[in-house]
Amino acid sequence: MKMSNMPKNTPYILVSNDDGFFSKGIQALARVAAEFGRVVVVAPDREQSAVGHAVTIHDPLRANRIKVVDDIEGFSVTGTPADCVKLAHDQLLEEKPDLVLSGINHGSNAGINLLYSGTVSAATEGTVLGYPSIAVSCTDYNSDADLSGCMAAARLMISHVLKKGLPKGVTLNINAPSGPFKGLKWSKMADSRYVEEYEGRKDPLERPYYWLTGKFELLDTSPDADIQLLNQGYAAVTPIQYDLTDYGLLNEMKKSLES
Repeated sequence: MKMSNMPKNTPYILVSNDDGFFSKGIQALARVAAEFGRVVVVAPDREQSAVGHAVTIHDPLRANRIKVVDDIEGFSVTGTPADCVKLAHDQLLEEKPDLVLSGINHGSNAGINLLYSGTVSAATEGTVLGYPSIAVSCTDYNSDADLSGCMAAARLMISHVLKKGLPKGVTLNINAPSGPFKGLKWSKMADSRYVEEYEGRKDPLERPYYWLTGKFELLDTSPDADIQLLNQGYAAVTPIQYDLTDYGLLNEMKKSLES
């Protein structure tokens, strides 16, 4: 497969997303990645927003080789973002990647959003497979959003991770405003939630169906919460982990059972 014209000893970088193979965001991130090494893109053949970490188990996956942008090629896959990273790892790549990138997502993946995000899940799957991984998202949902700030934030963190690596089990979740930002700050995931509501309707045959609506609630006033920093114009970088164990409570329960 043809990749960016870099020597073989440069980093091999896998890029994926959930907005689909032809989104503006993945093209922007692929260009940034190409500044650091050889790039291959493996992404869904259509938008897969909010699919979380779902994988396809009842249908076969198909991968079509396609040019992405400039001299970067890759595969469009008939699956989810997590499918793309798993398939790339097991079948599609010529060698194992030094870094997995996912994005640039059109829309914030800060706060509780990261649990629903296909973009973050693609990066997390990279971490599960043992690769340093970074998710990148822009707070602007517009398909023509100015991604220059996200690209700058990604550039900084790609350089950092290629030099320093990441601890086992840790993924970096970057969120940045549209356009320039004040600076880049380390953050925590903001306590937040959606108050879910469904609007019931009926089709022409009088059969009921439901549209998901709802309201986003920010429950966190901490100055280092990702959403708070984004609201102030900063880019936020949150280290996250797929190990969901509450070790504090686990240790307390162990002590209580032993006493």
